[in-house]
Amino acid sequence: MGRQVLGGREKVKVAVIQASPVFMDKERTIEKAYSLIKEAGSNGAELVTFSESYIPGYPAYYTAGYETPPHEWTDFMIGLQDNSVHIPSEDTEILGEAAKEAGAYVVIGCNEIDDRPGSRTVYNTLLFIDKNGEVMGRHRKLMPTYTERIYWGQGDASDIKVFDTEIGRIGGLICWENHMTLVRAAMIHRGEEFHIAVWPGNWKRGEEKLLTADTSEGGVNCNIQALIKVHAFEAGAFVLSGCGYLDSDDFPEKWHGIRDGGHMNYDWAKGGSSIVSPGGRYLAEPNFEKDAILYADCHANQIKSVKAVFDSLGHYSRWDVAQLAVRSKGLEPEFELSDTSIPQLEIADSELKRISEQYEISLENLESIIQDLTKTGKLF
Repeated sequence: MGRQVLGGREKVKVAVIQASPVFMDKERTIEKAYSLIKEAGSNGAELVTFSESYIPGYPAYYTAGYETPPHEWTDFMIGLQDNSVHIPSEDTEILGEAAKEAGAYVVIGCNEIDDRPGSRTVYNTLLFIDKNGEVMGRHRKLMPTYTERIYWGQGDASDIKVFDTEIGRIGGLICWENHMTLVRAAMIHRGEEFHIAVWPGNWKRGEEKLLTADTSEGGVNCNIQALIKVHAFEAGAFVLSGCGYLDSDDFPEKWHGIRDGGHMNYDWAKGGSSIVSPGGRYLAEPNFEKDAILYADCHANQIKSVKAVFDSLGHYSRWDVAQLAVRSKGLEPEFELSDTSIPQLEIADSELKRISEQYEISLENLESIIQDLTKTGKLF
């Protein structure tokens, strides 16, 4: 499957859902997502995507800080934990049922509660579900931006992945991760054919508040529009860009106090979703309508024609000049200390030779000393 463009398909129909959540209400938001996934599937979409942290909404619209009333902050943070998604769980099973009924792969942003016993950390996560309703995997945002760090922990290397499916190779990054040059390169190196880019809105610098919506034609004042075109061309992939939407009537009564307080800014959550071809052209222009579904037919030949000119994984690469090192596993908080679990000291042959000559020790004796010290753990 890996050598066939789009899994051997001539084309794949995709959908980007630009919908408002029921803010901080996980059950009702999942119910809405279920309906929208089925609608997109009934219209022939085989890949359906949502915006960043769609379930149960992007928490950093609420700009909490040390000056926030304690009871207000506490209620919100507890509410965020209680409305975050466990992976896997009944929540993912419901979304899986929707994907199965739609016959579509689904990528949806969610707030994810940590599955580590004892932890209540929330992550900004992309959840990947296959067309049979099974969870393929997840991706946790590596670096929350600015005040997002109040709400989310940091992801790790364990889920820098691209999923090889029968409709093509699917990967994704969250918001300004797409500006992390090396991480974006790692996704390209994994052979993406569909890149899912998710955001909380389409913004520009405001006058009274730092961020306000850019709903101008093409939304060109926001850096994401230029970025997704560049990534599409560099990766030779289709980019499905999903932007958040939120209105005052999307807040349940429980959260009206937060909504109407002085620490909330969702003015810039007015959409801006789009779909971009591998040539960097819009297949679906930036959209600023509420509860809109954008569709596009993605043709395999669009990838082939771009890669005939610029193939960043083939004739337009110079790995002898520059290479990228990426960890394959995340880090655990503890490991069992034993002879087999102690990490081995690695020293380049040239460095061993230099030490040997400088201290007049034979290479054989030097290697023996390093091996003994490694076994005893004295080097660590």
